Amino acid sequence: MDFQSNWWSTFFDDVAAEMWVSAVPPDQTEREAALLMKLLDVPPGSEVLDVPCGAGRLSLALASAGYRITGVDLAAAFLDRARSADPRGSVDWNQRDMRDLPWRDRFDAAFCVGNSFGYLDDEGNAAFLSSVASALKPGAAFVLETPMIVESLMRSLKDRFWVKAGDVHLLVANRYDHVRGRLDIEYTFVAGGRTTVRTGTHRAYTYRQLLDLLDTAGFRAEPAAPWTIDSSKVTLIARKR
Repeated sequence: MDFQSNWWSTFFDDVAAEMWVSAVPPDQTEREAALLMKLLDVPPGSEVLDVPCGAGRLSLALASAGYRITGVDLAAAFLDRARSADPRGSVDWNQRDMRDLPWRDRFDAAFCVGNSFGYLDDEGNAAFLSSVASALKPGAAFVLETPMIVESLMRSLKDRFWVKAGDVHLLVANRYDHVRGRLDIEYTFVAGGRTTVRTGTHRAYTYRQLLDLLDTAGFRAEPAAPWTIDSSKVTLIARKR
């Protein structure tokens, strides 16, 4: 399998975008948005950054609750869907790399959730966290959620499995490379009688490494809830120092 370092720049379009948009039911989005509002701990009217925002399901949920949301994503297919779902323009949608955040000390809070962290190399992931820190006001909270924690990933990783979302079937094949510290994934999409194969790769960090990355970027981080190696993901609340 060929795992390109910039796989994320072309991955999320066509059938992949359709799959990701269909993967989460509305009631789950409502629960996740409610938890986010609790963790971010800022009142409606506050400026909040969602990066990367994907098709904007959480951006739109928080905007409907009265927050002023800026959503950033590189994938045009996701942003097209986000803008179509937001005819009144309640969210400020921006197409840009997640490391390219031009705002300084602007936002009251920010979040990166789902499986969006770790696409980049070590330098890129560090640059992303530093860029988020620069965009936040001092003391502001950044909620970072990721399943790519080595200790728990090694306990739960499956070599191959199928999932279905909407009309798309997806076969996921995983391979962890311990030298690179990356989970290499082959995605086989089956939809409408057509099969599409794409590859991606995620950097996995130990729990300690992730805390150190956030500390270097200028955050003071702690888990939102007790974390163990049996947890499927970690959610951290990182405050800008």
